[in-house]
Amino acid sequence: MDSELKRDLMDNFIVTVAGVNHVGIVAGVSTALSHLDVSIINISQTLVGDYFTMIMECTLGAAEPNLTVVQETMSVVGAQLGVDVRVQSESIFDAMHRM
Repeated sequence: MDSELKRDLMDNFIVTVAGVNHVGIVAGVSTALSHLDVSIINISQTLVGDYFTMIMECTLGAAEPNLTVVQETMSVVGAQLGVDVRVQSESIFDAMHRM
C-alpha cells in the first residue's frame, strides 16, 4: 500500500457530538479542531426536536497531535459547550457499527 494512502487511513477519526441544541455548537467544535490542525473531511448534523447530533469525519494535519490529545481537548470543549463530544479512530467506529 502506498505510504501516503496508508498514513491517510491511519489518521482518520470520527467526532460525534450530541446534546441539547443551542447556538455555537458547530462553531465551537470546528474552531477547536482547527486549533489542533485537524481537517474536517465530512460532516453531518441533525436536529430532532431540541436534540442536536453531529458526526464529523476528520483527519490529522501536518502538526499531527496524537489521538489522545484530540480526545482530551474535545472532551473539555464538549463540557464548555454543554454537549457530549467523543473522538475515536475511524476503524474502531466502523467496526462498532458493523456489529
